[in-house]
Amino acid sequence: MKRSPAVAPATRRPIIVVLSALVVAIIAVAVHQVPRSASPSSYTSASSPAAPTEPRRAAGRADGVVPAGVTVFDGTVPAVANLDPGLLAALRQAARAAARDGVEFHVNSGWRSRTYQNRLLREAVAKYGSEDEAARWVATAATSPHVSGEAVDLGPAAATRWLSRRGAAFGLCQIYRNEPWHYELRPGAFAQGCPRMYADPTEDPRMRP
Repeated sequence: MKRSPAVAPATRRPIIVVLSALVVAIIAVAVHQVPRSASPSSYTSASSPAAPTEPRRAAGRADGVVPAGVTVFDGTVPAVANLDPGLLAALRQAARAAARDGVEFHVNSGWRSRTYQNRLLREAVAKYGSEDEAARWVATAATSPHVSGEAVDLGPAAATRWLSRRGAAFGLCQIYRNEPWHYELRPGAFAQGCPRMYADPTEDPRMRP
């Protein structure tokens, strides 16, 4: 039986070269497609913007956010403790009188930090659709009597009804007709009664820059 002649080395060499080149090409494509290890900042791109270097801080209890069930006697709560001393004294005196009628004053909002006030204003603009409309409900941090500790928002409805009848005797007056919960101290109300209410904060000269 005649054996086939062995393939000469010169014939095998081109095949090996072609196969080697093919393997190198496959490896190169694979390396190009697999992402390299990188630090988190390297993933930022035009479609994935970098996070702000100073993220907007959420308001908390220290800014005047009020937990549920707070009364005018909760002196450890900043929203109450940072109220104007004269206003707080009048509120507590009125609250004691109201308690004898079975009415309790709850503080829904009192003193506020500028951070908290600014957040409330942004939310009001988003809710009402414009700065002009938002101004009927929320003042700027520069003008708000809450930031200066000179205003308090009270509830429930029984408390505001009680104050609408008897608040002037304690110097406590509703200031805006559209906010029956908003009270401020007006010492002159002892003798003369509360001043005429503004329809809303946009009529209040204090709110004008």
